[in-house]
Amino acid sequence: MQEELNQFERNDVWELVHCPPSQTIIGTKWVFRNKLDDQGNIVRNKARLVAQGYCQEEGINGFTRGKVDTTLFVFEKGQDFLLVQIYVDDITFGATNESLCKKCSKLMQGEFEMSMMGELNFFLGLQIKQCQEGIYISQSKYTKELLNKFDIEEGRTVSTPMTTNVKIDKDEKGKPVDESKYRGMIGSLLYLTASRPDILHVVCLCARFQSNPKESHMSAVKRIFRYLKGTIQYGLFYPKNEKISLKGYSDSDYAGNIDDRKSTSGSCQFLGDCLLSWFSKKQNCVSLSTAEAEYIFVAFCCTQLLWMKQTLADYKCSFESVPIFCDNISAINIAQNPVHHNRTKHIEIRHHFLRDCVSKRKIEISFVPSQDQLADIFIKPLSSETFASIRARLGITHIE
Repeated sequence: MQEELNQFERNDVWELVHCPPSQTIIGTKWVFRNKLDDQGNIVRNKARLVAQGYCQEEGINGFTRGKVDTTLFVFEKGQDFLLVQIYVDDITFGATNESLCKKCSKLMQGEFEMSMMGELNFFLGLQIKQCQEGIYISQSKYTKELLNKFDIEEGRTVSTPMTTNVKIDKDEKGKPVDESKYRGMIGSLLYLTASRPDILHVVCLCARFQSNPKESHMSAVKRIFRYLKGTIQYGLFYPKNEKISLKGYSDSDYAGNIDDRKSTSGSCQFLGDCLLSWFSKKQNCVSLSTAEAEYIFVAFCCTQLLWMKQTLADYKCSFESVPIFCDNISAINIAQNPVHHNRTKHIEIRHHFLRDCVSKRKIEISFVPSQDQLADIFIKPLSSETFASIRARLGITHIE
């Protein structure tokens, strides 16, 4: 704490003045944190005095702030550029030219007292491995901690996180289990989905029963841990690829929820061969047909892709018509048909902006055969063979 106050004094962080009349004072608070390496060892104790609310001026030190992501700063020099991303008091940066990274490091250390950790290998709980082929992102250390915490280190492993022959429902006649432990397991697994999209669907499904979990629900959660035990070293691989294209996949399991017959939908978005985002969500209302369920979530996938399209512009990536792959021909026809016919009168107006995006060529809806629908893994349990195939195509692989 004293080091933090000394640094404020050295850098002339503030100037003491009389309080302006009719102005609200912004408070401060102390934040304490132990900084860990990728092996879980404490490498630094940190104390930060932070304001409870702030504003930041654009254009500091020749940097341009991102138009969509205001924590992104871009510095351009000729054909090269430097990207600086800020998360609270952690900073990561990279450039198309190594000399820009060195200049940025020298500049930051000259302006502020900060420690340089070198090449990025551990950030926000994610283990990062950089190599010639690309970048690996995993949470194997965290996975081992979970297996130990919930005493799942013993027992056999399974090839999928969810069995295909059992439907999970409320099980109102089932035997209750410890609600606090169940919620703790679900919360821990939800954090793990940051690098393990392969468990997202079943974790979200089990999360629906946190208020009154039964033995059947606990059994489903324990199966997820048994699957993780056999795939501890798995994570996401982002290969180097000069061809950059944006695309999305969307799918729905019509009336898949046993309790309320609502559909479960899933989608994923790629930049080239790199998986950027993934979703699994129960729809808010009951759909009257498979086409309606598919159409509604294609509209959701569209909003995500349009946001990503705007965000990627800050990274010097531009795209014209972005494809969404769907395996339901009726849903595709509804999106491409400008006539408001009887089949779509009951669908909320907000979903029909998809037609507008298609007509303006911002989005292109394309058919994909069911066997190539990568969003399947986010909406329903799959056989071992199908699950392993889609998992690999998502870029989830074993990391040495």
